[in-house]
Amino acid sequence: MTSPADRGPGTEGSPTGGTARREGGVSGALADGGLEEPGGWAVFAAVVLFIVGTLNALWGLVGIINGDVLTVGGGEVVIWSLTAWGWIHFIVGLLMVLTAGGLFAMQDWARWTAVFFAALNAIVQIGVITAFPIWSLLVIALDVLVIYQLTERWTAVSRAGSGALS
Repeated sequence: MTSPADRGPGTEGSPTGGTARREGGVSGALADGGLEEPGGWAVFAAVVLFIVGTLNALWGLVGIINGDVLTVGGGEVVIWSLTAWGWIHFIVGLLMVLTAGGLFAMQDWARWTAVFFAALNAIVQIGVITAFPIWSLLVIALDVLVIYQLTERWTAVSRAGSGALS
């Protein structure tokens, strides 16, 4: 048995004597098998992306089926009709939900795909901001939060190595 001073910095409290897992990264290695697991911020970004994608798909489905049911809070949409925007929201929403699934599964392609669809969704919200101003601003804020979490907090963490991989 070694003392904490003998193990070196960053190993306090680790029963294996390896490096301690740092919270906040998108992936980390488990000490027992080297399997990757999503970090806290990746799970947060995936959940928010899933929620926004689901809400977009539902909003789009209502716009496709019966655009008259949508309650307009402001004016009309910027261009096209509510049905056209319904199709756009439905397709983008489904792609966002699929990408969130990729983030949960720790797929490498899902990170930048999620950033792309969150940015695309923020741009799409501008098309309906005159009809739904509060909703559009809320969704844009959530998209910016997802983009931030996936670009700022994306670090690989390894328990087998000597710490964070950059």
